[in-house]
Amino acid sequence: MSKKHTIAIIGCGGIANGKHLPSLSKLKNVEIVAFADILIEKAQEAAAKYGVEGAKVYADYKELLQDASIEIIHVCTPNDSHAEITIAALEAGKHVMCEKPMAKTAADARRMVEAAKRTGKKLTIGYNNRFRTDSQYLHKLCADGELGEIYFAKAHAIRRRAVPTWGVFLDEEKQGGGPLIDIGTHALDLTLWMMNNYKPKVVLGTSYHKLSKRENAANAWGPWDPDKFTVEDSAFGMITMENGATIILESSWALNTLEVDEAKCTLSGTEGGADMKNGLRINGEKNSRLFTTEVDLEAGGVAFYEGETDSAPDLEMRLWIQAIENDTEPEVTPEQACVVSEILEAIYESAKTGKAVYF
Repeated sequence: MSKKHTIAIIGCGGIANGKHLPSLSKLKNVEIVAFADILIEKAQEAAAKYGVEGAKVYADYKELLQDASIEIIHVCTPNDSHAEITIAALEAGKHVMCEKPMAKTAADARRMVEAAKRTGKKLTIGYNNRFRTDSQYLHKLCADGELGEIYFAKAHAIRRRAVPTWGVFLDEEKQGGGPLIDIGTHALDLTLWMMNNYKPKVVLGTSYHKLSKRENAANAWGPWDPDKFTVEDSAFGMITMENGATIILESSWALNTLEVDEAKCTLSGTEGGADMKNGLRINGEKNSRLFTTEVDLEAGGVAFYEGETDSAPDLEMRLWIQAIENDTEPEVTPEQACVVSEILEAIYESAKTGKAVYF
């Protein structure tokens, strides 16, 4: 049996317990040896459930980073601390998976890329929607050139009324924004990855605080407090790429619409198109006739990943550990995630100034 990889979790809240810990605990070649959270009882609870015997618990992540036996750190804290903790962990000689979005600001994201280069350690960002079966299948089609040159796309992150009212989601200081940076980030990452295009030229954006001021509003997770709702309730962007391609990004937590889609994209290329709206559909033209194909994603595993049918987070964690073992690039590179942060920031800036932002 090869040696086990030692992992520590910093931030033992919802995303750690909902995604990272359950998926990591299924891997035979890792052990979760340390947990840190500013609320130490959260770290203790996570350690009791997922940690190895004698797992260490910390209130201060800086103490945890001094443990030379820890090889990998997962950063699952609010957005405003992603850069600080990730850079400290890389400099302490650890590989890092940081939750999305990469950072609260584009400047912080660039510092993280630089730190990974400087230290030679691996850094990846938790864009788990890339690992869904439909995403993996569509990406293979795009990479094989089935859609030709993709020159128009839409990135969908629209909820009708699903404002997260817990934690720090509504706190602009901690998060850097609302639905755009929270769920718009997934849709944009997916779209850029499908297009394999990371060169934005100009961004025009709008953001709204229209429904956030409502008292006792209908909401999936109960009414929000309008005084605490300091982030946008919806934001939209138009991105023109250096090669002339156009991306429309739409995001909302609260919007009067029935067109609800999250972490999905629509692609239009020279040879065909695709959308993830109702399952995965491919469209095109053959023998002077238009066709639409619905892809059956239930039959069999995703063949190009050894036929294993993991859930998206399970596959995400497995491939991350494999990248460390094989010394290969992680599926989500820090450079890719940094471009996502730069575009999101440009949309916010354009929305504030009313002017286009040029790269």
